[in-house]
Amino acid sequence: MPDTNRTASGVLGGITGLVGLSAVAGVLVAATVTPAIALSGAAATSAITMFDNLPSVLEIDKLMLPSNFYATDPETRKPVLLTKFLEQDRTPVTYDQVSPVMYDAILSSEDPRYFQHGGVDLIGTTRAILSNAQGGGETQGGSTISQQYVKNVLIQKCEQNAEAHEAEDENGEVVQVTREQALLDCWVAATTAEDDEGYVRKLQEMRYAIALEQKYSKEEILLGYFNIANFGGTTYGIESAARYYFGTTAAKLTVAQAATLAGMVQNPNNFRIDKTAGSIFAADGTSFNKAPDGVIDEGAKLGVLDRLVESGEITEEQRLAAADGYTSTKVRQLYVLSRMLDDEKITHEQYVEAAVWPITPKITPARVGCAAAGASAYFCQYVKYVILNDPAFGKTAEERQLTLQRGGLNVYTTLDARIQQAAVDAMAEYAPTSIDMPTGRTVPSKGRFGSTSVSVEATTGRILAIAQNTKFSEDASLASDPNFSSLVFAGDEKFGKSGGFPAGSTFKLFTLIDWLEKGHSVNETLNGTTRVFKKMTNSCEGDWYNEGNVIVKNFGGQGGMVSTPMRFTAQSTNTGFFAMAEKLDLCDIKKVATRMGVTRADGQEVSMTNLNSVIGTNAVSPLAMASAYATVANNGMYCQPQVIDRVTDSDGNDLPRPERTCTQVLEPNVAATAAYALQGVMNGGTGAQGNPYDGTPLIGKTGTHEEIQTWLVESSTKVATATWVGNADGGGDVFNTWYKGRKLSNIRYDITRAVQARADAAYGGDRFAEADRELTKFVLTDLPNVVGKLVDEATRQLQGAGFSVVVGAPVDSDLGANLVAAQSPGAGKVAGGSTVTISPSNGQGLKVPDVSGRALDRAIAELRQAGFGNAQPGACTADENGDGQGRASTTNPAAGTVVNRNTTITVNYTARDCGGGGGGNDD
Repeated sequence: MPDTNRTASGVLGGITGLVGLSAVAGVLVAATVTPAIALSGAAATSAITMFDNLPSVLEIDKLMLPSNFYATDPETRKPVLLTKFLEQDRTPVTYDQVSPVMYDAILSSEDPRYFQHGGVDLIGTTRAILSNAQGGGETQGGSTISQQYVKNVLIQKCEQNAEAHEAEDENGEVVQVTREQALLDCWVAATTAEDDEGYVRKLQEMRYAIALEQKYSKEEILLGYFNIANFGGTTYGIESAARYYFGTTAAKLTVAQAATLAGMVQNPNNFRIDKTAGSIFAADGTSFNKAPDGVIDEGAKLGVLDRLVESGEITEEQRLAAADGYTSTKVRQLYVLSRMLDDEKITHEQYVEAAVWPITPKITPARVGCAAAGASAYFCQYVKYVILNDPAFGKTAEERQLTLQRGGLNVYTTLDARIQQAAVDAMAEYAPTSIDMPTGRTVPSKGRFGSTSVSVEATTGRILAIAQNTKFSEDASLASDPNFSSLVFAGDEKFGKSGGFPAGSTFKLFTLIDWLEKGHSVNETLNGTTRVFKKMTNSCEGDWYNEGNVIVKNFGGQGGMVSTPMRFTAQSTNTGFFAMAEKLDLCDIKKVATRMGVTRADGQEVSMTNLNSVIGTNAVSPLAMASAYATVANNGMYCQPQVIDRVTDSDGNDLPRPERTCTQVLEPNVAATAAYALQGVMNGGTGAQGNPYDGTPLIGKTGTHEEIQTWLVESSTKVATATWVGNADGGGDVFNTWYKGRKLSNIRYDITRAVQARADAAYGGDRFAEADRELTKFVLTDLPNVVGKLVDEATRQLQGAGFSVVVGAPVDSDLGANLVAAQSPGAGKVAGGSTVTISPSNGQGLKVPDVSGRALDRAIAELRQAGFGNAQPGACTADENGDGQGRASTTNPAAGTVVNRNTTITVNYTARDCGGGGGGNDD
């Protein structure tokens, strides 16, 4: 640091302190070589006592290293770097991975007697005393590489423990210190302490340095220094410095580049070369706003270039070019080069070549954060959220954050580049990053369009791909721009910061599963017509009653049908699933969803409290739905989603990864029969447009929530893919918005078809297991005979058997009033859940007696006696063998018919002579 205003007393104090320090150092060095000599004399004893009060052993912690996310190349099976997360950009190297010229540059300029001293250089310390006493220039500390290594180790220890806290300022007021400021304080405390504090720090460095030299080889210490040293901003270690500033490796550094980097270590944030204007930067990259030109006298120290021009070794143009740009850094580089030349580490020709070289950085930043993962950004973000939330990476959120940024993890993810690329390409082709949508009917607010696709390996739960329509960004200034997002739509609140989306008819899966678990057949006939569903059983939260007799219709106003769950599933008939749920318990349906890994996006169990919940009003994650359908495809085995295959530390040692398990949650026969029904969706059903028809058997289900959300989930026995297209916010109408000639409501088919086709090509797929015969048999329900029963009794009996009841108008019957006189359909085998119309008796009905064979007069008399006052002769049929009176043959209405007592009954008869047209005899 420049020190141009030192007072006489300050100089004297500096001399006294450093002389004392030098004396102590001398004793300490001697003690390490010749203990008998070192321990004689009062001065020696005093020095040793001083050192006894200081810590004797420096524990060197593991370096703060970036965490790396990798995918596996499916062809070579080798890891491919996706991105890094870091607090310090550092890539450790071995001794042989550093160019020898780099070792020469740092030793010539910083510690030329490195291989002669034992950790403390008495000659260098003495030189620093004299230089600092003279003043007017740069303060010199005389620190060896070993001491500088110690200083960096201590800084890192401080940084590892740095956290936000309260402190008192110079006025005694309590202020909040951020973690960033605490990190800066570590660097300042280790490099700028003055007076007694500075001498004590230097003394401690000496003791630690000597202890290090007794424990480690020179090469180990030198390499440790190169791996820990800061080279400006967040760039740490020689390998990262070579890459960041020059786009090369430490092994390939030139003389000029090595001298430039060696010159930085004295004050890395002064001499960094990624800022042409030049500012002094703190360790976290923030600027002190102090021009480096004021640090040293560049004009004087660039005089070497003038001398090279005078000697004819370089031209004036070369001088101007070499001095242009990073002036302060160039001065440092020339100093390093001169020391290398003096030490005969380089030739004069190499010196001139390097000196004339204009510092030409090739800034190559590390691939940092999920934005650097490019097409896999949202997959990366999901992995990041797993690390930040899973206890495998730390007990607290702060621990997990630090582990990610400085723990040196190697995270080998489950990403399959083949499936990922197909998903990204399909999303780019079919889904806009944003689009204006007309306001929908049900959610009258402007929508924010979104879409995602996620694929899961059915047999393991490994997440293979996540793609999204938006551009990835965590820039807060872009939060209101609908084209950008950092939310992972495929995930939930914990792993993606997403609130999920109403699942629509994809949620019908859980009613189908519960239906089968209760022993029902997919070929059982049910009344799935559009009607009022009065009640749904819920043993957990209380039964639901349709107080307002509300009719929930099928999507698009389509009519229902009397049919089977097979057809209801293929055609996604709401009313058919209502008829199924009517025979089930909503609580059990909820439990099925929970078993299959589906919760609300906030982690709570799904809510099943009304009729609409059967058809997917719960907001869930696409990943959860993909995993649920994968469970069916995997013979009822549910595998928790897993995005990490393996985790190691920086040395390659395996570390615990997040615990994920596979559990049998469905009986195989239930899963097989569900798959049997769900195949109908993909073959001629509502999901057929999403079938790539590549020969791989698929199950699937479509889903729609109002006009604002659409889904398609499909799965082979190997890979399941879920695609959601809709509103990330608001209520835009995707059914009336077009993009590239396609309705947004239909692009789910295009995206899923493309992704699943690639998954089928990569993983294949087998035939699904055979469905259970008992669960696929054709079933009709017995309809009981309720004629003659009281209307209320008949209604209870029919409803208890699962039928809907309509009480018709009273009919003529000889039964008593309020007794069921007729039912339609009649007793027998009918569709379960059918509507039965019962007609009560009005009490006015009489049965027409049989009067055939009787004399006509007698027949009419009997009818009148039976209560039919309007009995009269009817048609006469001539019969030559008949008698003269006439005999009754039939009646109209016929005998045995129950009719109203006021009904006219005509008696048809035969007679020998019908000429009179009347009845009776000829009298």
